[in-house]
Parts: sequence; C-alpha cells; structure tokens
Amino acid sequence: MSQRLLIIPILLLTLLWCSCRKDFQYDISSGNLEFSKDTVYLDTVFANIGSSTYSLKVYNRSNNDIQIPNVRLAQGNNSSYRLNVDGEAGKEFENIPLMAKDSLFIFIETTFDISAINENEFLYTDAILFDEGPKQQEVQLVTLIKDAIFLYPAENADGTKETLLLGLDEDGNEIRIEGFLLTDEQLSFTNEKPYVIYGYAGVAPDKILNIAAGSRVHFHKDSGILVGQGATLNVNGALSTDTLLLENEVIFEGDRLEPEFAEVPGQWGTIWLAPGSINNTMNHITIRNATVGLLVEGNSGSIPSKLSVSNSKIYNSLAVNILARSSSIAGENMVLGNAGNGSLICTNGGNYSFIHSTIANYWSNGFRSGAALQLSNYNPDEVMGTGEQNLIASFVNCIVDGNTFLELSLNSNETNLFDFSFTNCLIKFNDTNNQFDSNPLYDFTNTDYYNNIFLNEDTDFLSTANKDFRLGNSSFAIGKADQAAAILLPLDILGADRTSEPDIGAYEFVAEQQN
Repeated sequence: MSQRLLIIPILLLTLLWCSCRKDFQYDISSGNLEFSKDTVYLDTVFANIGSSTYSLKVYNRSNNDIQIPNVRLAQGNNSSYRLNVDGEAGKEFENIPLMAKDSLFIFIETTFDISAINENEFLYTDAILFDEGPKQQEVQLVTLIKDAIFLYPAENADGTKETLLLGLDEDGNEIRIEGFLLTDEQLSFTNEKPYVIYGYAGVAPDKILNIAAGSRVHFHKDSGILVGQGATLNVNGALSTDTLLLENEVIFEGDRLEPEFAEVPGQWGTIWLAPGSINNTMNHITIRNATVGLLVEGNSGSIPSKLSVSNSKIYNSLAVNILARSSSIAGENMVLGNAGNGSLICTNGGNYSFIHSTIANYWSNGFRSGAALQLSNYNPDEVMGTGEQNLIASFVNCIVDGNTFLELSLNSNETNLFDFSFTNCLIKFNDTNNQFDSNPLYDFTNTDYYNNIFLNEDTDFLSTANKDFRLGNSSFAIGKADQAAAILLPLDILGADRTSEPDIGAYEFVAEQQN
C-alpha cells in the first residue's frame, strides 16, 4: 500500500513534466509574413520632441511555427526611429519566434534632430526590414518633422528651473511660477517657424511682445504667456483666404500635434494679462485647448485700457475661455465656444463691451458647472467684501447660447454698481422651474437692462459638435441685429459684409457656407 502511494506522486510529476515540455521546432521565415499596415505614418512632431508610440502587428498565417532571422531598421543604429519588438527595445533583433496562426506587436517611436537639415519641415523616412535577401519584406516608416523655435526657462546651478515672481502670499512669502523673461531679441514672433514654449514666457515691464500674422505658438503642459506690470501683448493676425489653412490667423495651442490631441482640453495653461499690463490687442487669433484661454486681471477703467480683441475664437478650454477679474475688455466679432465652466466669466466687477459676438457653450466632455455667460460685481466663490468692484457690461447683437437651460448668470451684491445691458441679443434662458421669477435682474421686460431681446429661439448653428457656430438657414438670428451698431462693424469674423439686414452674432449668414 505504501509503495502505491509512493508511485502515484512520481507518475503525476512525470506527466506534469511531459505536458510542460515542448521541443519547439521552428521553420525559417519564408517571406510570407503579413502586416497590419504597409506604411506606418507617425504624425507630425517637432524636432527633438519624442513622438507618440505607434504600433505595427506582424502575422504568421501559416500552420507552422516560424523564426524570423532578423528584424531591423534599414538605417541601422543611425536611424532616428526606435523599435520595441516582443518587449525588447532596440534597432536590430535576431531570431524572433512567431507561433503558427499567431502575431506579434512592434512599437515604433521617433525623435529627430533637424539642426543638420536646412529646412523648416522635413519628411523623415526609414523602413523596418524583416529577413534579408530574396525573402526580405519591409514596412515603410514616415514622419513629418517640423523645426521650431524653443523657448524655455534656464536651469539653475542646483538643478531647479528659472521662475517668475507673481507676488506675495498672506504671510509675505514669494509666489513663483516656472518661467522666464523674454529677451529683447525674442519679443517679435514671426511666421517663419512655429514657437514651442515651456513654462511661462514673461513680458517684462515697458516691453511689448508682437506676434505677426500667420504665427503658430505651441505650449507645453502648464505653460503660457505672462504679460506683467507695464507690459503689452499685441497679436497682429489678419483675415485668411483659406478657411482650413488659416494662413494669416495666429494660433495658440498645445505642443502635441497628433490627431488624438486635437480636441483635448487643458493641454496648457493660459495667456495671462496680469494686473498692470496695458493696451493689449488681439486680432484674428485662435486659442484652443487651454486650461483658461485668456486670464485678464486688473485695469478696470475705461474701455479698452486693458484688452481690445476682435475677429477671434477661443474654445475647448478646460475651465474658462475668458476669465476677467476687475478688468476691461472690448470684444468684437468674438466666438467664445465650449468650455468646462463658462465661455465668458466677468467677475469682481469691471468694464466690458461686446458687439457681434457668439457666446455658445456646447461642452460635451462631462458635467459643466456654469452658464455660458457669467457676470458679477464680486467673486461668488469668495466671502462678500473680497475684491468687490463696480460692473459695467454691454452686449449688442450677441448670441448667448448653449446646451443647458440657463446660459446667463447674473450676480450682484447690491452694494456696488451692477450696470449691464443687452441689445438685440438672442439669449438662452429657459427658466422651467420659475426659480428666477422674483429676481429683477432677469426681468427681460425691463428696458434698463434688455432691449429687443429674443429668448430661447433656435440659433441653428451649423455644427456644435464640430465647434462650427456659423448660422444655418433656419437660424432666428438672421436679420435681427441692430442696424446702427452693425454699421460700426461692417464685416463679420470671416470678412462677409453685414451692412444690409445684419445678423446677430459673429457670423453673417452666407448661403454658400452651408456645407
């Protein structure tokens, strides 16, 4: 009986060893591999910035286990591409096994130094070679590399990065942000090459940063531009003839050029017009995918002592497209689109004037916490008495719209002046629960505040999903604008004439633009 008990575990161990053992016999690859794609296109990247990781799948459709003698980059170790084959990184690999009816992944990345190439854009190619001789197969690799001007903080002796002083906290401690001051030679951005900014590029007192038409400015994560005391930002974009290329538009966006980042909000920080900055101007600029598109603070005197902005679009901000605190802004032909909170928030008072602007928030990236347009003469998020200022705000021939019921928010402390007006505006304010019936700020019959207002009418934008806020042919906004105000701004954001039967909003209805 004891011998039987001893034999049983021995037999079990023998069977287990036999079942796990396999003498793999591989056929040499005969050049019959199949691939998930013939060419791997790695999306456009800036010089010296690593690409995203792209994948290629290699298939063995045969009934035999095979071994690929070698997998390598055609340019060998000189290649600017990098591979990862079956979990191993390198540029050349030998004797790669591939089971019958199985597949393996190859992951591809690139970083390219364009300094030796006298071109602003360079199409960089290589190939992955499988085997050699008559059985050799290949998959092409293609990447568009763009040269750029890189601006970034210096590194201190202790390894930390250069910082900018923002002020002092309540205890007298310095508040700093990673950044640097632009030198005099860096204060004129041109359209010759894109700019890539790391940290905050600061404009020093009494200096002016000029940005020419057609310039492209890209920001790394948590980066932006800071215009400080006595400094000025002038963005000098112009009307483009190509609505897709936007050759004369100035564009501010993140530094990731891959298509999957095209609609990702919050990729970078903000354009910060700090207290004391003066006479800032912007024309034909697009700001997209920021955390806060424009942060405008201080100088709440007469318009436009702080900022004059026209023919411009700001959208897909993680928080707010324009956040103004105790400031002054004159906006014309503005499109303030989707944002995680408000499209336009003017808080702590200030002096604001918007004409022929489209303020429309159709945020679809999750819950949205605020109305498209928010006005207050104090900060609703702080204790009463903090930062309170008089508010004067005027909106003429504007659209206030979005995908919630209430797209206008008005907050007054009843101590400071709260003087606002809407003239010939289309406003979305569908108070289904009658919760604002007793609030005089929302008495749309009060001509001190509201003149010729159209409530909850159909804007019929061409495509809110694609952030296209041009008017469709059934838009109620067509022909409803105030004629006298429209004559003061005779062209819309795309250069269309609006002097005859003008439309409300930044866009004049043009039948030819309907597709």
